[in-house]
Amino acid sequence: MPDNLLPNPTPNPETLLPAEPEVDGLLASNAPVASVVVSHPASSLAWALLADEAWDRGATVESYAYARVGYHRGLDALRKAGWRGAGPVPWSHEPNRGVLRALFALRRAAEAIDEPGEPERLTQFLDGADPAAAEALARG
Repeated sequence: MPDNLLPNPTPNPETLLPAEPEVDGLLASNAPVASVVVSHPASSLAWALLADEAWDRGATVESYAYARVGYHRGLDALRKAGWRGAGPVPWSHEPNRGVLRALFALRRAAEAIDEPGEPERLTQFLDGADPAAAEALARG
């Protein structure tokens, strides 16, 4: 007799976030990233880019804070799109890149400030979402 009588669980479907054409347009016009955040505070991409700007200036704590907001805004967007805490969030789908960038930036800053356990947890999250994301972001 089989040990497990439950059917095989259905794998989680890919989560595909909607495009942010207004954010993309502002960024393409070289609007200051901080102004994009002010006009579109729910955009994890804008927060991730702000985190990158702070990181490039050597402002590690600011980068961490901006990335943390981008991460939470990304979680909100993922849940709204049907994500249930796990499953693929493909890097190949451009609108997903904001939340994946925020995850990467948060992991980078958490590692820099030696936050216990956070870099490992975020690495698992990124790898579970799409291992290609961390690879692409690490290449710059």
